[in-house]
Formats: sequence, C-alpha cells, structure tokens
Amino acid sequence: MWSSRRSALRGESRPPAGERDRPRPSMTSLRHSVESVPRGVIATLILIASFASQATARPSDAAQAAIRAALTKWAADFNAGKGQAVCGLFSPDLLYDYRGQPERNYKNICDLLQRSLSDRTKRYTYSVVIKEILVSGDLAVVRLTWSLKITRIDAPGEALSEEPGMDVFRKQRDGSWKIIRYIAYETPG
Repeated sequence: MWSSRRSALRGESRPPAGERDRPRPSMTSLRHSVESVPRGVIATLILIASFASQATARPSDAAQAAIRAALTKWAADFNAGKGQAVCGLFSPDLLYDYRGQPERNYKNICDLLQRSLSDRTKRYTYSVVIKEILVSGDLAVVRLTWSLKITRIDAPGEALSEEPGMDVFRKQRDGSWKIIRYIAYETPG
C-alpha cells in the first residue's frame, strides 16, 4: 500500500481501490501507539532484557576469574616450592604436547615438576602472562605465555625461557577449573 506512488510513477498498475484509499499511518499515530503501552510494561521489558544479558555474561566472567586465579596460584605455589600443590592445576586425564617432546600425561608432568622442585642445584621461578581466556560452558581455552627463570646455585647468571602455549581447562565436579590439555613451545632465543 505504501508503494502505490512508486508503482504509479513507474507506470505499473494501481492497487485495488480499497488498498488505495486506506490511510498510511503517520509518525504521530505510531508515537501514540507506543505511548499507549503502560510504562510499567516497558520498564519490565527493559529490566528483563538487562538481566538476561547480565545472566549470560556472569558465568563467563566468573569462570575467567577462577581460571586466572588458578594460574596465578599455581605460579605462586611453584615459586614457593610447594611440591604437592603444583600438580593440583592439572586434571588426572591431562594430555600435553611440548614441541620436540613426545605426548605426555598427568603422571609425567607431576614427576617432572616434583624433580624440578627437589633439585637443590637450581632455582626455578615461573611467571605467567594471560593473553586471552575463552569460555564455553564447562570448557575454556587460555592463550598465555609462561616465563621460566632458572638460576644455578653454583654459578652466576640465569637462563630465561619464554613458553607460549594454549591450555584447555574443564570445570570439575567441585567447581574448580583444571587443565585437561595443553600445547606449548619454547620461543627461540
């Protein structure tokens, strides 16, 4: 019905008389229709929409915060030499790949961490830079870079290692987040 003028200008046939005579709604009548909706209904719809968007954002934010806290706690535990605590970040079904090494599992990483912490000839210090945390349901992917500083007790100086990687976390039954898979490599340098 609104296109009847355009149709006439293009030489097309005119719409039926009933449609042609029907008045077009004006902006005033549209505004009046919106204004006739009770303000309480509009306020309720706005409130529901805002809660819906917050409800979908909160679980991801909470998961990101929990994962960030777990990674930070792990670095603090490792640097403090807490051998029993350092395996707690990993799920028992962990599998991981480190460039140039065979695929390994939970037992392998825990044994390696325990040996490193019990080595009295070296001091290891980890720090982490988290680049991104993506959460979807009970799974999360974290892009990060671990920095490892190795200081020999019997020699001056230190060795630095930058290890970019990607950790896959799964939310556990107790609500904690643990690494189930990771891929890492050492940057050349």
